[in-house]
Amino acid sequence: MHGVSRRTFLAGSAALGAGVFMPAIAKAQATVIRWGEMLPQSHPQVQMIDRIAAEVKEKSGGRIDIQSFPNGQLGSGKDMMDAVVSGALAFTTDGAAALGALLPQLSVIEAPYLWRDAAHMTKAGSSPIFAKMNEELVRRRGLRMLAITYYGKRHLTTGNKEVRSAADMAGFKLRVPPVDTFRAMAEAWGARATPINFNELYLALSQGAVDGQENPLPTIHSAKLAEVQKYLVLTGHIITPRLVIANEAALKGLSAEDRAILDAAIANGAQWQDAELSRQEGELIGTLKTAGMTIIEPDVESFRKPVLEQLPPKFEEKWGKGTWDALAAL
Repeated sequence: MHGVSRRTFLAGSAALGAGVFMPAIAKAQATVIRWGEMLPQSHPQVQMIDRIAAEVKEKSGGRIDIQSFPNGQLGSGKDMMDAVVSGALAFTTDGAAALGALLPQLSVIEAPYLWRDAAHMTKAGSSPIFAKMNEELVRRRGLRMLAITYYGKRHLTTGNKEVRSAADMAGFKLRVPPVDTFRAMAEAWGARATPINFNELYLALSQGAVDGQENPLPTIHSAKLAEVQKYLVLTGHIITPRLVIANEAALKGLSAEDRAILDAAIANGAQWQDAELSRQEGELIGTLKTAGMTIIEPDVESFRKPVLEQLPPKFEEKWGKGTWDALAAL
């Protein structure tokens, strides 16, 4: 992790322009790759970046220096995505629904109740549908998705209210990411969708600005949400992908040898992250229970049914006719 203020980064961004890979002052031959991330240092996704950085540095003989900026140091997810589009930042990691703001059909990859399991989601990464979306993202926005990583099953947490079915969500102020599909999901449950950036979530929960939130177990744990949430409701409503996103022009600036080193390190890092995150998921229910949370196994079908009735028809035009069914059938 490299300490840099958001103000310093944004001030430097204007000068960087397309120069997302900058020669380091101390080592003229080194290429510096900056990678922005919303999650805290303790999350496997940030640890993945550090592992990638170590492998790339070793295999390139120090020619490439990947620097990670976790915990929202460089602003919100949107700030960082915009910076990668402009060329002020080389890499970021974010959800497919967030990328949907740049290429609408991509948000389907993070749709509720689409994937049967993590293997089904991973299979989509090598599908023609995904390849077509990736090339469209390059063409329209100058971004390329380099990997799909497993971010976990998303579950609901609440501060004071026991939630055992979707009927208990009526009027519930649910924090969701600022993404239309998440808002629609919350509304299908009867909740009041409240978009809040992740780096503001702990404070919002502690102050009662929202009644609860939804995230995968490793995120709930690494962000210490058990300190401000009493109930963990095992809804498992989204099997979540997170995407490694790069500035395409910057990738083209790498030599073929260095690009191969980078791609291999990302593949290895993603494989480690997926396994580590799955391992943590297996342990974290017990960990969060020990931390004081009450675990609830709800009526999952009551959450699933209204979402599947409402969201695929509502977003068919955005996702592309037949896209949902094609991905579900993989």
